[in-house]
Amino acid sequence: MNRKIDINEFYQFDNLELIADQMVEGFITGLHQSPFHGFSVEFAEYHPYNSGESTKNIDWKLYGKTDKLFVKDFEEETNLRCQLIIDCSSSMLFPPQKIIDLKHLNKLYFSIYAAAALIQLLRRQRDAVGLSLFTDRLLLHTLAKSSTVHHKFLFSELEKCMQLFDTKEQNKTDIAQNLHEIAEQIHKRSLVVIFSDAFDFQDNENLFLALQHLRHNKHNVIFFHVYDKNLELDFNYQNRPYKFIDMENGNQFKFNASDLKDIYQKSMQLFLNELKIRCGQYRIDLVDVDINNGFHQVLMEYLLKRKKMY
Repeated sequence: MNRKIDINEFYQFDNLELIADQMVEGFITGLHQSPFHGFSVEFAEYHPYNSGESTKNIDWKLYGKTDKLFVKDFEEETNLRCQLIIDCSSSMLFPPQKIIDLKHLNKLYFSIYAAAALIQLLRRQRDAVGLSLFTDRLLLHTLAKSSTVHHKFLFSELEKCMQLFDTKEQNKTDIAQNLHEIAEQIHKRSLVVIFSDAFDFQDNENLFLALQHLRHNKHNVIFFHVYDKNLELDFNYQNRPYKFIDMENGNQFKFNASDLKDIYQKSMQLFLNELKIRCGQYRIDLVDVDINNGFHQVLMEYLLKRKKMY
């Protein structure tokens, strides 16, 4: 009897690659068992086993979970280059968590795990992947490659980035400048995947210009706008005084949450509406991602985008 795998069990081993692999296995298995069956076969590079076919490339792990025979397709090479970009500024460390596991994540950890899962999907499809990490400066930028050594390096760098959770250093954001810089360095017509909370309100216009720059260079762009919906959009705090601290500059504000709830929500909605309008104008796929809703939303959007491209 097969026991359902809880990927939280793998967190204790502190191995990002192992966790990401289990996330992808669970995601693909779920697609095979869902109405998206044909869709998942196409994009996981599988096809049903046909009688008389070689058994060399049968995925026996998948058979053990689904009781169905699928063959891994290695016939068609793809030339997709994907650049994963993660905002590592201090605002991404919200909400502060006393215990970190896959059910209790801040925005940065969520983005890192989601990016790791995408690396695994790209590796399975033999596509090239690069990684860019930024705060107010570009911390890391690699070109897109598909080698095993390169994948190991990316997982190592993502694990290093996770250690930012324990730092007291305040890292500010400069989304626009970093996107401009990355746009010029990556191969034309790449798939660019951005993870950010977009909390750079003083520089909205430059952010939109940077997104336009990516499209001008013929890149396809998915912008995963990550946030904690309950706290950052709905502003669901108790009706009592709070001390709010700007995670990027340390400024502190004391007020009753209910007094500013309406003003805050209206301000946020204006920004979100403008972001959606601009992304629509530039043909950028803007995906709202509540970190409390799991990784399925990210992986599915990636596959949908890949389907449109190929």
